[in-house]
Amino acid sequence: MINVKETLSRRTKLMYGVGDAGINLADTMVGLLFAIFLTDVVGLRPGLAALVVFIGRTFDYVNDPLIGYLSDRTRSRWGRRRPFILFGMLPFALAYTLLWWIPPITTQTGLAVYYGLAFVLYDTLATILYMPYFALTPELTSDYDERTSLTTYRMVFSILGAMIAFVVPLAIIGTMNAESARRIMGVGAGVAFISILPMLAVFLGTREKAKYQEQKQPDLKESILAAIKNKPFLYAAGIFLLGLTALDITQSTLLYFLKYHLQLEENYDLVFGLLFVAALVSFPFWNWVANRWDKKRAVIFGMLFLAAAIIMMGFMRPEWGLPVLLILSAFVGVGLGAVQVLTWAMIPDAVEWDELQTGQRHEGMFYSLVQTLRKVGSSLSLPFVLLMLEWTGYVANAPTQPRSTIIGIQSLIGPIPAIFLLIGIFFATRYPLDRKHFAEIRAELGKRQTGEAE
Repeated sequence: MINVKETLSRRTKLMYGVGDAGINLADTMVGLLFAIFLTDVVGLRPGLAALVVFIGRTFDYVNDPLIGYLSDRTRSRWGRRRPFILFGMLPFALAYTLLWWIPPITTQTGLAVYYGLAFVLYDTLATILYMPYFALTPELTSDYDERTSLTTYRMVFSILGAMIAFVVPLAIIGTMNAESARRIMGVGAGVAFISILPMLAVFLGTREKAKYQEQKQPDLKESILAAIKNKPFLYAAGIFLLGLTALDITQSTLLYFLKYHLQLEENYDLVFGLLFVAALVSFPFWNWVANRWDKKRAVIFGMLFLAAAIIMMGFMRPEWGLPVLLILSAFVGVGLGAVQVLTWAMIPDAVEWDELQTGQRHEGMFYSLVQTLRKVGSSLSLPFVLLMLEWTGYVANAPTQPRSTIIGIQSLIGPIPAIFLLIGIFFATRYPLDRKHFAEIRAELGKRQTGEAE
């Protein structure tokens, strides 16, 4: 049987992709500012701030698979995934706003309890909104290259959302200190409600394939076992986890790096803007690389490039000046583009491998487990950054930090994330699905669907 290429319209790609602008706008602001908000604005000790994030993220270890399982089994006139998007938007916006409010609590313990609960609520509602959105990818197209293209569209909007998050909030807020608390609350509320508008476009502009909703759905145990036995999924998830954890560590440290090591906090908008413009411009290149080779070889090359770039940035000295920093930021942006596009594009291919083996589809469970791994990375990476600051003697808002703190910040920008990327490259070398194998899987599934298989 000839495997006919399935092409999505540009409108569908745009309406789906725009959703990640809202997701990454909100999520990047948390990754960039929440740690320094807790330490330099709220006044929490870094160790307690680390505990807040760890509690919030670890709670998602349970609700991510649960939401994935529920969305797999949902039946409605809007499909399986889109109802979660429709009804999850407003509750998410309200919970996100609470993250940036400073309650009238004066004790360190009381503040830690409040922000721990607020983070749990935010992460739970984010799961309800985001996870079904991600699970739409394999349901919109079964084509190997179209999935890379669809993911590229999504990552373009993702980078645009991140760029806004890196530049606009800080431009409004100014310096992150206690005097900025009211502006931070206003920016948080604004981001909360702006971020859900693109998700409305996703709901209105995409349609799930009816045949997937008609299939008999497995129980929870079967879904989990299917993921555990799916070798391509396990390797793809490992690559995803390690790549995104490296980015989390670098992202969470970058503002500390500019403020306390390079003394270039006033240039943050230029640095962040260039980084994300470079990532945005690199997307067509990485899409071309994946189409010319395959996703496996492309992600190995991309992760090597990013590891080299962040190591160079980590060893940068203040006297090198802004021009060198901008060049290095552009290199990091190009590597960021590779990790963002290619790690996400590998996940949906494992769905067809699973369908060939089990005769069922578990997109919701697979994407929920990926999101769980993402939260595992976040629950460890951001607290690790905060604990490193505490261990090295960090003093919030001090004009000069101890030398031990500067060395710790430099390590968190480059060498430590690079180790995660190198382990991810090892996982990529073991990934079993290339273009040829995926085409064989699609052809066999096509035979089954048309009754040609015996």
